[in-house]
Formats: sequence, C-alpha cells, structure tokens
Amino acid sequence: MPRKTRLSIDIVIPVFNEAGVVEQTHASLRAAIDSLPHSFTIYYVNDGSTDGTAASLAAVAQKDRRVRLIELSRNFGHQAALTAGLDAAGGEVVISMDCDGQHPPELIPQMLDLIQQSYDIVQGQRIDAARMGMFKKWTSGGFYGLLNLVSGTYVLPGAADFRALSRRALDALKSMPEYHRFLRGMISWMGFASVILPYREPERVAGRSKYSLGKMIRLASDAIFSFSLVPLYIGLSAGGLFFILALAQLVYVLILWLTGQYQTIVPGWSSLMAVLLIASGIIMVLLGFIGVYVGYIFQEVKHRPVYLIKHGDGHD
Repeated sequence: MPRKTRLSIDIVIPVFNEAGVVEQTHASLRAAIDSLPHSFTIYYVNDGSTDGTAASLAAVAQKDRRVRLIELSRNFGHQAALTAGLDAAGGEVVISMDCDGQHPPELIPQMLDLIQQSYDIVQGQRIDAARMGMFKKWTSGGFYGLLNLVSGTYVLPGAADFRALSRRALDALKSMPEYHRFLRGMISWMGFASVILPYREPERVAGRSKYSLGKMIRLASDAIFSFSLVPLYIGLSAGGLFFILALAQLVYVLILWLTGQYQTIVPGWSSLMAVLLIASGIIMVLLGFIGVYVGYIFQEVKHRPVYLIKHGDGHD
C-alpha cells in the first residue's frame, strides 16, 4: 500500500460479557487514535452477552459517532464474532483487537506505519510468556508445536488476534468461507507480505478470561483438523505397523515349526488378548479420526452461516 497521509481505518472488537470494561477499553482506544490523521470507524460485535454489555456499548456509541454496533443473535464464539466484524468492515485497513485491554491500542500508530510500508499483515505477538501460568504455557506451547508439526502452514507461537490487515488481505480472507474458523492459521496460510510486531501483554482491565478450557480445546481441534490430514495418516501408519508386527510373529512361529521346536509354542491367553486390544484400539482411533473429518465435512456442506446478526448499524 503506498504511503498516504490519511487512511480509512476500521477497528473490529468482539465483546462477550464485558460490562463496565467496554468504557475503559474505549477510553484507551480513543487516547491512542484521536490524534492520528486518519478516519476511524470502530465496530463492536456483541457476541450474545448476557450481562449489561449491550447497555455499555450503547452508552459508548452515543458518545462517539465513530462507533458501530453489531449484535449477534446468540453467543457464536470469538472467531465467529471477529468474522462478523471483519465482514462488516469496509476500510482501507482493518485492525482487530480484544476488548479486555490486553491488546495495547498504543501500538496502532506503529501498525499503520508498517501497513504503509507495503506490508499486508501486521501480526501482534505476545513476548512475555513468563507471566503466563505453567498450565497455560505448556498447553499453548504444545498446541503450536503440534499444529506446526502436522500442518503445512506455520502459525507463529504467541500470535494473537491483534493484527492489522490491508484491504487486499482482508478481501482474500473473506473469500475463505469455511465454518470451522481458526483465523490465525487462515491468515498465515494466505502468504501475504507480513511483519511481526511484538508486544508485552498488559493486565486485563477487569474480570477474567472468557476462554474456558473447553473453548480452548474446541479452537485447537478446529485448528488441527482444518489444516492437516496427518491424524488420518497416524491411524493408517499405526495399522501398517501392526500388520508388520503380525507378519513378524507369523514368520517366527513358522521358523519354530520348521526347526522342530513346535513344542515350545504355548498358546497364551494374555498374548491373544493383547493382540486383540491393540488391533481394536488402532481401529477405533482410526475410525474416530475419520468420524471427525466426516463431521467437519457434514457441517461444511450444509453451508450454515458462521454467525447471525440480531441487529446492527453500519453492516453491509
């Protein structure tokens, strides 16, 4: 993108049960962008909040004419809410960030400078992993390690949904309509010119993370099964290995018979059960992997929308 003095910038912020936090986040955002020579539109996507978030968003919108509100019909999840905002955005540059205050808006000027240097993607990366809990650190490291091992797409460890996209990159992302969405992987897969912007994650403004263990597991499942066929090959490889071992056992028994040592062959119940259990386990694992992929295909072919909008202003 050629350097311009004035750009139309859209900021997309998914929100779920952040009553009282929205006002503080918006105040920090205004402090970062009000002095910039650009035209801003801010999209808050209410992802089916059940507390007073809707009232907080309405109050923010009343005080700032740049704010647009999109309310989903129910809680569809962070990735779906983010997609709703990205679909609505029409600016030359689109920035996505969370509402909890852990994505510092002070970096927005630097993001825009990098976009104007012809980068299509400016990807924020957390660099203060030492502050993370041990469980979070292990699970995050294990997830990114496994994903990058089994998929053909490298996803930056510590990458967050705090990024800036050029119009060209956003249009490319919107051309990918899959139902199970892992935006970090999808954006990395596109291969557009990108640059990493490291940042230290501030403390949450208030409250606690809305990403429960169950939601993190579902996101990891979407990421791995959407970007790799390796789980299928694991089952096939295990089955092939088992057949090789079975063939080796057969050769061993035949050698004993041919050399007259058949009296040493004692039928064993435990060995028979071990073989049956191993074979059954391999079959069940393989069928489980196949079932997951069939389920994903089933949901994709229905062409069900990723989200539904209850009402919103400024949505195309």
